[in-house]
Amino acid sequence: MSIRILAVDDSPTMRGLIGAALTPSGFDVRFAEDGIDGLERLPEADPDLVITDINMPRLDGFGVIEGVRSDPTYGSLPVLVLTTESGEELKTRARKAGATGWIVKPFDDARLVSVINRVLGV
Repeated sequence: MSIRILAVDDSPTMRGLIGAALTPSGFDVRFAEDGIDGLERLPEADPDLVITDINMPRLDGFGVIEGVRSDPTYGSLPVLVLTTESGEELKTRARKAGATGWIVKPFDDARLVSVINRVLGV
């Protein structure tokens, strides 16, 4: 069984880069265009891990984290933040919301795969 990942990012280019980084490693990657789309796709995607950007229209990454954490089915899912932001205040806010980890864009493909494997214990 492959590991399912829901990647939430408003940039089509970023979604493409995430897919290109993770698909060759055997991950089943589903995509959402923003936070609202991501939360709506959660049951259908049934992911083992969520990757979210912070700055998105309609609902930002903090909203995604809070939405995942408040869902009884997915509340314990690992959530990685993948963003251009690197401020300590934002990292602290994400941790308080329930983020599992933080990766700054641009990301290294091998490092992203390594972080996901470490978080999932594979």
